[in-house]
Amino acid sequence: MKILFIGDIFASPGRRAVAEHLPRLVQEENIDLTVANAENAAGGFGLTPAVAEELFALGLDVLTSGNHIWDKREIYDYLAEQPRLLRPANYPDELPGRGVWVGRARNGVPVAVINLQGRTYMPPIDCPFRKADEILPSLDPAVKVRIVDFHAEVTSEKMAMGWYLDGRVSAVLGTHTHVPTADARVLPQGTAYQTDVGMTGPYESVIGVKADAVVRRFLTGLPVRFEPAKRGVQLHAALVEIDEVTGRAVSIRDIVAALDAL
Repeated sequence: MKILFIGDIFASPGRRAVAEHLPRLVQEENIDLTVANAENAAGGFGLTPAVAEELFALGLDVLTSGNHIWDKREIYDYLAEQPRLLRPANYPDELPGRGVWVGRARNGVPVAVINLQGRTYMPPIDCPFRKADEILPSLDPAVKVRIVDFHAEVTSEKMAMGWYLDGRVSAVLGTHTHVPTADARVLPQGTAYQTDVGMTGPYESVIGVKADAVVRRFLTGLPVRFEPAKRGVQLHAALVEIDEVTGRAVSIRDIVAALDAL
């Protein structure tokens, strides 16, 4: 089976890229399940219920997130009501939402999607490694296909998670930095891995934001209003092929598609 994982959707340019390319990719690549990180899909900072519904309507099956899922308070009640929108599982249990989705792909195969967040240079939350150890035994053994979005800042923490979960999940796919890495591979025990899938959004920018504003902040150290950039829009995704009987990854490859000029 094939799973398409789309990297961090950034603001309206990223959503337009998904709208333009997702239907074609699903058809051409015979995709069985679509997952996307959407924590910055609303104006580049956070997510709203309306934007989440827009993304589901475009054909995304599951939305993952990260530390910015809490940026817009209107998402809190929606998180509690919508099981296909995940927040990192290693935030405190009393917060709204959940970090694991279990359902069936288009081909009827059961799939688990797990959302975890790193701790290095990130909010001080529970250990993602131990949270993974808690989650995996709780899953039905019949659910062989298991996808992890590891939302983390540093490459070493992401790589450590990949090796830690090798052979226990089908894929560990990194998000958060908005910079795609050239290290997509299948680890020895059958887990597909990529340190960061990259951003689906405007690449003529600093991780999605207009570059002049970010440069000005670095030069002055003063607060600056950040606005989403608009040019150089690309969709970045990982296409993972998985043996649905064993849950082991067969292959992983990058998908890059540019949005037509505005």
